Amino acid sequence: MGKKSRILSFNDLTRDAGVYVYIIVQYSNQFHFREEKRVLPMAKWDNMLSMLWMLRSGRKFTAAQIADSLEISVRTVYRYIDALCASGVPVVAESGHDGGIRILESFKETPLFFNSVELKALVDAYKFAQAAGYPYTEELESALKKVENGLHEEQRHDLSRRTSGLDVISPARPPSVVPLLRDLEQAAKDGRTVRIAYRKANAEQADEREVDPYGLAYDRNEWYAVAFCHRSQAVRTFRVDRIARLEPTEARFVKPERFSASAYFRDQSGREREADGPLAVIRMEGEPDTLNAVCDHWHLRHYLTERTDREARFQLDVPTMNKYLPMYLMTFGTAIRIREPLELKRRIQGMAYRIAKHYEDDPD
Repeated sequence: MGKKSRILSFNDLTRDAGVYVYIIVQYSNQFHFREEKRVLPMAKWDNMLSMLWMLRSGRKFTAAQIADSLEISVRTVYRYIDALCASGVPVVAESGHDGGIRILESFKETPLFFNSVELKALVDAYKFAQAAGYPYTEELESALKKVENGLHEEQRHDLSRRTSGLDVISPARPPSVVPLLRDLEQAAKDGRTVRIAYRKANAEQADEREVDPYGLAYDRNEWYAVAFCHRSQAVRTFRVDRIARLEPTEARFVKPERFSASAYFRDQSGREREADGPLAVIRMEGEPDTLNAVCDHWHLRHYLTERTDREARFQLDVPTMNKYLPMYLMTFGTAIRIREPLELKRRIQGMAYRIAKHYEDDPD
């Protein structure tokens, strides 16, 4: 090859029929979009992208060096170069003493390969994020528009048809939640203490406190800030929609290493157990919708160990099981059936008998 790379037809290099591939590259600050009906086998794409990462390092490589690194032939290296060039990646091969294979400095991003289902998944994910009150939905929408702008009219119609069957109903939230989420996330990132006016449930007015935001969590359709509360000198959770006001302070904090908001929620649920043991395996059967309700319970879901369409298994300490589960599971009536343990089954039977006996003896 000479000073410029030879570009072959992309279809000449992709002979395995499969799915649509959408290729978006940023080259000289311009977005380009292509669609091709044939794709290389996944192993070949993996090798081609590995070669691309090598070239993005800024170094020059000979075809033999690339071939040795990827354990492919030199001929295959040149085929991959041609395929990358056809995709819009500015790969050049220069001869001579200082020659080699490299990528032009104007290349900014690795190509992204999307098939039609992946594009649908991106749009659907945006719907879920928007419904959840995700604080960066505007930026996410802007990113999607950049992708959609590269589609021709037929492709846009196909994407609209594929995504029209899914809607996500968003719960009502005060408009202040989005800026609060941004401010809390920024404070967590910067390690900055914030002063909040927080109104507890059923409280008539909010009270002020200073907190160190460790992270955010989305749970049961609500956003929570997990933070160290200076007043209580302990880590607490604060529902973001109950924060009436937030302002940063000059104080700084260091977040515990490897802190996880989701892990904190799980730990809190574990602390609400009645005892450390012994543990019991709880197995129940029921219709999928009923089991969904049981498995989504704010406390029980942390102890779910196995789930099928018609069966769920939990592992919970016996004292907690005996204290809370009989009454709770009674609310599902005959929609579920306890298979084990026998102790739980008998407690529910006894409770049901006492209720039936109560109304049987009613003088009415």
